Amino acid sequence: MSDKIIYKAHPWHGISQGESFPEIVRAFIEIVPTDTVKYEVDKESGYLSLDRPQKFSNIVPSLYGFLPKSYCGPKMAELTNKALVRTDVEGDGDPLDICILTEKDVTHGDIIARARPIGGLRLLDHNQADDKIIAVLRHDVTYSGYNDISELPKGVVNRLKHYFLTYKDMPASDLNSERPRKVEIVATYGREEAYEVIRCSLEDYKSHFNSLEEILRHV
Repeated sequence: MSDKIIYKAHPWHGISQGESFPEIVRAFIEIVPTDTVKYEVDKESGYLSLDRPQKFSNIVPSLYGFLPKSYCGPKMAELTNKALVRTDVEGDGDPLDICILTEKDVTHGDIIARARPIGGLRLLDHNQADDKIIAVLRHDVTYSGYNDISELPKGVVNRLKHYFLTYKDMPASDLNSERPRKVEIVATYGREEAYEVIRCSLEDYKSHFNSLEEILRHV
């Protein structure tokens, strides 16, 4: 028996995007609609960790995760500032989030899914770029016919928006406060702009984790 240790790939750093990128992307799924708690990948270990219970009845209306080897850094900030004609938005320092629409009941996260991006939500969280790419599961019977977010039923898009505008809400005692909302969706964009956002996030990753990429090539 070999004494070589086999390691599970870190979902953020160890999964490539493949040759069909950005038309087809690989996503790591953290949360599914049946989850009543929020799971999030622990950046150091790569294991899926329990972040927090959902405080209210809002549930994620799609598969939700992130794109491996992506990072929201200076290029993402530059893209957002240009789109909003601003100069003060920064990247949030996290991988790029993705929502994947499917008719199927996927029962758990901690999986890899292939999907086609069709658009995105330009979201600001504490004035940091926190875009949400909207995609459809590859070969999905119901959603595979959609090629751009503009073709989706408005109710589907509104459900996604509602989730992201409310999933960080505070307990009831704070709901009536006049403090400005921490999360805001400033724009919805289509497939081609989603491709640009994805490319920028991968360029940010390469710049930010340049030394890590070199190390992994020699493992």
